[in-house]
Amino acid sequence: MEASKSYNLRTFALELLAIVLALLFLVPFYFVIVNSMKSFGDLLVNSANLPKSINFDNYVKVWGIMKFPKVFTNSLIITVFSNLGLVVIGSMAAYRLVRFPSKFNNLLFLAFVAAMVIPFQSIMIPLVKVASEVGLMDSKLGLIFCYFGFGISMTVFLYHGFVKAIPREIEESATVDGCTPYGVFWKIIFPLLKPMSVTIILLNSLWIWNDFLLPLLVLNSPDLRTIPLATYSFFGQYTKQWDMALAALVLGVIPIVAFFLAMQRFIIEGITAGSVKG
Repeated sequence: MEASKSYNLRTFALELLAIVLALLFLVPFYFVIVNSMKSFGDLLVNSANLPKSINFDNYVKVWGIMKFPKVFTNSLIITVFSNLGLVVIGSMAAYRLVRFPSKFNNLLFLAFVAAMVIPFQSIMIPLVKVASEVGLMDSKLGLIFCYFGFGISMTVFLYHGFVKAIPREIEESATVDGCTPYGVFWKIIFPLLKPMSVTIILLNSLWIWNDFLLPLLVLNSPDLRTIPLATYSFFGQYTKQWDMALAALVLGVIPIVAFFLAMQRFIIEGITAGSVKG
């Protein structure tokens, strides 16, 4: 009875509004998927209609033109190792800043927070010059180091707030039992950071996987191209192969969407398993 009384006209209106907004956000995905199965001529005639027949010819052509296995491997390597470095460095830095407060550490944390508001476009030219001087240009390792620099600010900021919520008593008990400082972090603190680690990996993966500008500046060799760079090759100065480009977009989006759906379960499980009771 109480549940039925709580469901009123206002709740119904809010649900209806949420459904309408969700459908609006899904409209671009509809156009991308539908038009990726059309020929270039059919796409220009009427892009809103469903395809006359399901045709995967564009995907077959794009797979070969893009050298999809190669660009997929490049994107995967860059995303995985960038995330690995950001999680390790960011979690250790945040733990140090929280557990050993000082004027220098407070100032360093403020510098991390301030760096989050600096737009990439304002520093991309100095970045290219510095990367060229230290030999980071045209290499996956160089691009990964660049992602360390740009992603560490948000990573430390998110870890910083989560570490503060962990009681010190847990670490003190481990120290009394003979655990070393490194053992306290890796065996006690880091497992408790699982919910935030999953969130950070998800956010950084969405950013790194879909990033276009930074790989464009750092990577010059065709063998090092990521999926966004390979997709851009279908847009020339005089021709725009929309049928191919849309199929390439679908191929590039499928892995990260599957990753996002898989990570949702771990976020919920991590929040439950990583909760700390006093």
